[in-house]
Amino acid sequence: MEIDHTQPDIDSDELRADTLDTDAQALLDALNEADAPDLTQLSPEQARTLLGDLFTPDVEPEPVSTVEEQKIPAYARDIRVRIYDPDPDRKLPAVVYFHGGGWVVGNCDTHDKVARALAKGGACVVVSVDYRKGPEHPFPGAVEDAYLATKWTADNAAELGAGVGLAVAGESAGATLATVVAQMAADKDLGAPEIDHQLLLYPVTNHSFETESYDVNADGYFLTTRGMVWFWNHYLRDDIDGANLRASPLRAPERVLAELPPATLYSVGYDPLRTEQFEYGRALADAGVAVEHIHYKDMIHDFANMSQLAEPFPSIEAANDIQERAGNALREALE
Repeated sequence: MEIDHTQPDIDSDELRADTLDTDAQALLDALNEADAPDLTQLSPEQARTLLGDLFTPDVEPEPVSTVEEQKIPAYARDIRVRIYDPDPDRKLPAVVYFHGGGWVVGNCDTHDKVARALAKGGACVVVSVDYRKGPEHPFPGAVEDAYLATKWTADNAAELGAGVGLAVAGESAGATLATVVAQMAADKDLGAPEIDHQLLLYPVTNHSFETESYDVNADGYFLTTRGMVWFWNHYLRDDIDGANLRASPLRAPERVLAELPPATLYSVGYDPLRTEQFEYGRALADAGVAVEHIHYKDMIHDFANMSQLAEPFPSIEAANDIQERAGNALREALE
């Protein structure tokens, strides 16, 4: 496991380790041996089943004092949320968490282990959001649900057992939703809550495939370039949506970025999205936002959710490290 606490302007030649982490390589080898199907050859329903099976092992989850589900009424529909409270006897800060999955796959179950780790390590009430997904509910459906769930969490903090402090957090597409919600909340005309921190694990920040990391990490490292094309095509109504800053937060003007809360940003070396993650970190820093950027040079995309996988696939030990670091970042930011 190779980690850098880095500045956003690090030389691109230094961003990828010479070899993958041994656990990550073992997982990729196991997926190849199992002849796992190419995501891009599947329907969204088939992809949801495939990745759902991988990320929901039949093991006892990490205990959290209380875990319950609620439904948020939202314009003739409900948004399902799962609430994790590690200490119901205390008023803890709240964190609204958005799972990864390219806005197409994933749910509260597939990313349950990360939500539990953030609740315990961050000493916070985590509200995990099962937002709408494409292609059944294309952009901006996920954004609308993410914003409404964040506002609901702030408005109902007392009932949730939460106290002072609110953060947004997410992985991959969920990290995109987290920072987009932070951008929306910065517009005080929306009556939005005050967000104190954004925790961004390898976010998608721009609808563009013309980057160095899309080239060098195009294939063979779990998330592929063609996989990202597949996700974007199922999420957007049309390519023009990709220019919208609610889909591509990197395109937000500096005056918007300057209003954002401090950020903890994580990136990985073997990721097609690596370049745009560094570009977003740089854009935040240039706008005056305090950014802590931690880079795992020998890791693959989505590894934070790989601490426990379904048999026969091996787990990635470094997942426990990033879960612990992310929890500590929330605890320190919201104290």
